[in-house]
Amino acid sequence: MTNRAAANGIDIAYESFGSPQGRPLLLIMGLGAQMIQWDEGLCELLAEQGHHVVRYDNRDVGLSTHFHDAGVPAAGAPAPYLLDDLADDAAALMDVLGWPSAHVVGASMGGMIAQALTIRHPGRVLTLTSIMSTPNPSVAPPTEAASSALMGRPPADRETALEQAVERWAVIGSPGYELDRERIVELAGRAFDRSFDPAGTARQFAAIMASGDRTEGLKGVRVPTLVLHGEADPLVPVAGGRATAAAVPGARLVTYPGMGHDLPRELWPAFAAEITKLTSA
Repeated sequence: MTNRAAANGIDIAYESFGSPQGRPLLLIMGLGAQMIQWDEGLCELLAEQGHHVVRYDNRDVGLSTHFHDAGVPAAGAPAPYLLDDLADDAAALMDVLGWPSAHVVGASMGGMIAQALTIRHPGRVLTLTSIMSTPNPSVAPPTEAASSALMGRPPADRETALEQAVERWAVIGSPGYELDRERIVELAGRAFDRSFDPAGTARQFAAIMASGDRTEGLKGVRVPTLVLHGEADPLVPVAGGRATAAAVPGARLVTYPGMGHDLPRELWPAFAAEITKLTSA
């Protein structure tokens, strides 16, 4: 069931899995990605490992508040908000959930938000897991093909959105694993039906580009940290994961051959095992 929380001056849509008595685990998704990109199967697997899992829609995607009045950011204009604001959204959601602190997992832009949350609200984060992310986009720039796949023309209708989703994941997904077209189409259709807002994605991208380098802030992180990254990631190359792990004292880096910029179903047990090892230590 989707719930709504009034937090940090906006409405945040969220869903939970597992027992409320479990270890609190907050999942933060990436650029333009709704919470459903954290597949129910993965969420349930994490819940089975003793976590109370919450996934949510960041501002400007899904069923959370959209900043329609801000429009599409013009080149050189100030971003409507920064990743720090999205990190504050996460902290405010934790307040609504009654979580003084939580284990935090972020993927891609979600990893950037998780990093910012840990830096800005260190007492709220028990452990940090940063997946296919980076402290600074310039550390690990995308390949030309990946950049083109991500920044292409927005689809005009639902059918085109589904076609573009398959084309995009064929480029930025995991070459070492079979492309799950059925899952891609199903998720893309659900996402389109929940909320279609390319301008919201543009505003999130502006936030990434305006938010600067988190490396110095990460050097002050003192919570157990796990960095997961695909060795074949063309959108945020593995250098981004290495830079994250190098910045955080004592961070553990785990890389996966054949993994691109997605979460292959075949690796869910490995992800769950690594996260559980971190949160149960």
